[in-house]
Amino acid sequence: MSPVAPDFLRPLLDRPVAVFGAGVSGEGVVELLHGLGTQAVVYDAKGGTARPEFTAAQAAGHSLVVFSPGFAPEHAWLVAARAAGCVCLGELDFASLFWRGRIVAITGTNGKTTLTEFLTHALRAAGVPALAVGNVGYPFSSAVVAPHAQDTVAVCEVSSFQSETLRHFRAEATLWTNLAEDHLERHPGMGAYFDAKLRLVHCTPSGRFWVGTSVAAWASRLGRALPPETCLRSEGLLPDARLAGTVFAEYPQRENFVLAEAWWRSAGLPEEALLAAARSFTLGRHRLTPVAEVDGVRYWNDSKATNFHAVHGALRRFGRPVILVAGGRAKGGDIRAFATSLRGLVSHLLLIGETAGELAAGAAAAGLPHSICASLPEAVRRGAALARPGDQVLLSPGFASFDMFRNYEDRGERFEAVVRELSAARHPVGTLS
Repeated sequence: MSPVAPDFLRPLLDRPVAVFGAGVSGEGVVELLHGLGTQAVVYDAKGGTARPEFTAAQAAGHSLVVFSPGFAPEHAWLVAARAAGCVCLGELDFASLFWRGRIVAITGTNGKTTLTEFLTHALRAAGVPALAVGNVGYPFSSAVVAPHAQDTVAVCEVSSFQSETLRHFRAEATLWTNLAEDHLERHPGMGAYFDAKLRLVHCTPSGRFWVGTSVAAWASRLGRALPPETCLRSEGLLPDARLAGTVFAEYPQRENFVLAEAWWRSAGLPEEALLAAARSFTLGRHRLTPVAEVDGVRYWNDSKATNFHAVHGALRRFGRPVILVAGGRAKGGDIRAFATSLRGLVSHLLLIGETAGELAAGAAAAGLPHSICASLPEAVRRGAALARPGDQVLLSPGFASFDMFRNYEDRGERFEAVVRELSAARHPVGTLS
């Protein structure tokens, strides 16, 4: 079925639409616009096939701008577009105007990708057509034009970058897993970060959203009112025998199941179907997954941990201090305090990337053994030299990857490759499943 534009949008499509960002979101928007018979002009500072500049004169040639999540609201191009009278919509907001199925929104500092993937998996296993879209890596705009059943549920991962400018997006339910320091390089403080995500709640019917323990705690701290019945106890729970042997048996994944179960019950879906899905679900790569065991030392890839909260969640998985590889590009937050917080959880800190020096200062103040490493391979080799049988070497960086790598996937794959090389050189005990 071809996409149909709502009445208010049609006059804005009579002129070429400016698309900010030539990445996957921009590509999805262009595809959707072509389906509408509308011309798209792509702008991206990186150039390539896109126009590298957007001026006031160019803004005058457009009525509508659709922008990728990387464009902050105060970006100079958006300022120019608004000054010229353009309507500016984020990619997620724009795509939602054409979606005719249901939308379940997922947000949170951590766990949102796993929860999005799990709910999609569970719905499909229960016979309900579902697609994982949004920040999970598949733009909503691409999903709109792809073949799908009319009653498909879009399980939509929403980042704070996407939610902060929402105007038209409407979800039938929202699950907000947790909140901790992250993206403070973009949001001026935790209040602004909280409010960016809270905007998603305002796009959801009353009583149809659920939040985890840390979200409720931050709401109280910041003076934001949340209905008590929407606040779930998602931390510090006793083991659940139903989840034994699944990825949700332990934290941090246990929190994801608590949120999923709340919505699942509200939707009237059978409990056993959700539990069966939990038993068959496997985590995506780079999410606290074992890589190999070499000379009695286990190596773990948690490259997707790009903030402090995620690192602490990973460290709680182990019953004793680990050798931790951390560092990268800062996203805000108190870096030295983060290093200090690792005392008692980390036996040796191996530091890489732009934040290595500041992390080292924090580690020194805390009396935490540490080494600055010029590269990830050096860190892995240093970890192997320090480790003894029974130890764990964990890559859980706590920072963005873009100082040294293309993305967190590239970082995780490089880590796994070095571990495999180490394993081949050391006569491995075996690869973990």
